Amino acid sequence: MSIDPVQDWKHWHEQRTEAVSAPHGPLSLTGTHWLSDHPGGRLPGIPGHWRDAGEHVLLTAGPADGLTDAGRPVDGELRLDPDQATPDRSRLAAGERRLFVLRREGQWAVRDFDPAAPARRAFRGIEATPYDERWSVPGVFRPYGAEQRVTVGNADGRARGLGLSGEIAFTLAGTEHTLRVAVEDDGSLWAVFADTTSGEDSYRFRFLRPAPPAADGTVTVDLNRALLPPCAFADHFICPFPPPGNTLDVPVAAGERRVRER
Repeated sequence: MSIDPVQDWKHWHEQRTEAVSAPHGPLSLTGTHWLSDHPGGRLPGIPGHWRDAGEHVLLTAGPADGLTDAGRPVDGELRLDPDQATPDRSRLAAGERRLFVLRREGQWAVRDFDPAAPARRAFRGIEATPYDERWSVPGVFRPYGAEQRVTVGNADGRARGLGLSGEIAFTLAGTEHTLRVAVEDDGSLWAVFADTTSGEDSYRFRFLRPAPPAADGTVTVDLNRALLPPCAFADHFICPFPPPGNTLDVPVAAGERRVRER
């Protein structure tokens, strides 16, 4: 990072645009297929036979199906675990498409990332508000004694658990606000939030990912880097909605606002 926050923000915005529009980025997702919805083992538009085997997924396919595993044709039965890498590094492929194995709360799904997806072709950028130092404020992270798990709606219409590890407190225009957050594996924080612009001047909710707090709990809350969630780019993501307490009663006219399409 440079010492110029405006240039840093511009670089961040450019990187975000490149990432979401990459061949197997969020815009390329054309389906999330839950195996429980397809007990016969046939997934829409995806070759092979897929079966929930409890701790694994069993895929049965032959050469005619055109599936490859790490570049090798699939011929027979293959045991699959959840993908840990990004979709572009998924072991399974069908031509240029990448098939990503997903598990949520014991349920298995297969995601289909297709570089030829209509959303990717229609993408014209991310509408975002230019950097404004007033939206970057000091905050403090207050951890909970133990993780709190709440049930929230998800973008696909289902309710799922969301683990929360604490809250960040910060002040905007003289008023203190808090956001409940999860702690990621690398120590960074993750908040799902809405504000009074949500669904009007910006997408219906957004993400915020502050860096790991300092030893004393201090953290920078930079709303200039409010992110559109993956479901803003493709309907097939299952993003969680903001948990109770994470709807700010002020307009956050900062960060990413909406997707530009032709």
